[in-house]
Amino acid sequence: MMKSPRTPNFKTLDLNLLRVFDVIMSEQSLTRAATQLSLTQPAVSNALRRLREHLDDDLLVREGARLTPTTHAKWLWPQIREALSHLEKAISPDPFNAWVSTTPFILAMADATSAELIPALSKIFELEAPKASLRVIPLTTRDPRKLLIEHAAHIAVGHFPGVLADLTAKAQSDELVMFDHFRLFEGEYVCVMRRDHPLSTQALDLEAFCQARHMLVSFSGRPFGFVDEALASLGRHRKVAVTVNQFSTAGRVVLNSDLLTVLPKHFVRVAGLAEQLCIKPIPLKLQPVHVDLLWYKQAISSQAHAWLRSVLVRASKEVRDVI
Repeated sequence: MMKSPRTPNFKTLDLNLLRVFDVIMSEQSLTRAATQLSLTQPAVSNALRRLREHLDDDLLVREGARLTPTTHAKWLWPQIREALSHLEKAISPDPFNAWVSTTPFILAMADATSAELIPALSKIFELEAPKASLRVIPLTTRDPRKLLIEHAAHIAVGHFPGVLADLTAKAQSDELVMFDHFRLFEGEYVCVMRRDHPLSTQALDLEAFCQARHMLVSFSGRPFGFVDEALASLGRHRKVAVTVNQFSTAGRVVLNSDLLTVLPKHFVRVAGLAEQLCIKPIPLKLQPVHVDLLWYKQAISSQAHAWLRSVLVRASKEVRDVI
């Protein structure tokens, strides 16, 4: 059974030990932790020993060359990290001035979302944050939490229904939630094909949709998406002949093939494909596809993060007002 911290002794706890614990957990190495804290390794080892005694738990156990956290340490760390972050921001607030900031902002998003947002977002950066940099990395998963925890990206932009459901369940159970999210817009998907496709001159019904050969866009490479889930609920399936991980690839391929594909409606327009493709409604009822901002609460300073979120919202609104 997992032990709880001995809270009656909190008044005697040296809070400096929590800072050492946070860095050790982050680095998974006493040597690297000592370097980051500007302490000697024996001093870090002594601090860990004192915290172990105070909490009556090993916290980190050496397995070969690695330090492996105990279950209790894994449970404690996110709470200690969040508390330390709040204290740091309260004592040393980090004012953010976009005009002079050199902050490197990193976003994770799919190519369809990038095609819509990056032109407007780049313009905002040029006018308001000319010294800051913006980097976009591919979004290759519907659960980017590991990516965010590892600081590979500050915000992920995409469709994360499973993640949001999990976060909601944890919040309702009073568990500590280390992520936050914001609804950016609701996406609409359409079926596209080349303009002289045999199905282009007729209404696309469910039977024809299922019998046609399809190209599926799947970030994970798994040949089964939300359209297939909707079909399965009706006892139907479609013929997925090719699976790719980019919307732009799918859009270009169907221009010169008999394949059908499902693309975000806004992407077809901003990518300049609307005049080249035949666009049809998908002949079945789909759950709404929401595009959300998802971020880890420890990503970057709160003011810089708030600015980044605000410009993402502005860029989205600007593009959609035009479209």
